[in-house]
Amino acid sequence: MLPRIKIPHLLLLLLLCCAFTAHASIDFYQIKIYHLKTDAQEKTVDDYLQKAYLPALHRSGIAKVGVFKPIVSNQTGVEEKLIYVFIPLKSLNGILELDKKLAKDQQYAIDGKTYLDAVYSDAPFERLESIVLKAFEHAPHLILPNLKSPMRERVYELRSYEAPTEKYFQNKVKMFNKGDEIGLFKRLNFNAVFYGEVIAGSRMPNLMYLTTFENKTDRDAHWKAFSADDYWKKLSAMPEYQHNVSKNDTRFVYPTDYSDF
Repeated sequence: MLPRIKIPHLLLLLLLCCAFTAHASIDFYQIKIYHLKTDAQEKTVDDYLQKAYLPALHRSGIAKVGVFKPIVSNQTGVEEKLIYVFIPLKSLNGILELDKKLAKDQQYAIDGKTYLDAVYSDAPFERLESIVLKAFEHAPHLILPNLKSPMRERVYELRSYEAPTEKYFQNKVKMFNKGDEIGLFKRLNFNAVFYGEVIAGSRMPNLMYLTTFENKTDRDAHWKAFSADDYWKKLSAMPEYQHNVSKNDTRFVYPTDYSDF
């Protein structure tokens, strides 16, 4: 005979299942950053991403992958060669599952042969960095930007907010979620692609998000409106949200012509 389950216990089980399902519906993201030294390395990685990696990810069920490069400053004219690859995943285990799928993809092995079989004395990059993030509760999924300008003219702003301690970090995440900083960005049409907690990376505790604009003029106008917004002035002045960012690292990037967004 099956054991009898009391109604309160049944309700508790249902609540736990709902909580698990809600958590499971939150996306995870991987940002791969290629650190390059030469133009030849950049071409090799570009060819690999465009002709092998992105098509393989599409075949594996990942429809939209972002590939970005730094916008070179007019002041210096010289910046490190970087390529950012943004990959949305349905679960944390998706990273390992993706590697397994790629290992079985024969077309990927053929298309990416130059990159995959590069010799040690002619490596296609100097170093490869990886950041893993969990989407925010109030922004659980990737949102594609609604922009009309050509890819090369766009300005994407990748921001990284480091916190002095884990507790301050959670406070800043709360400011985005319950404090509705996300809602403010949405109301002002910042075209945010994602907001995420860094769960593995070289800089922690840390959160990152990506806002997108038609061009630099559009970007500057949006931030001017943000700074002047009454709700932001009120939110940023609240005592409970003070000192929760110790470093703001802002990177301006643009999507490559083969990026999916």
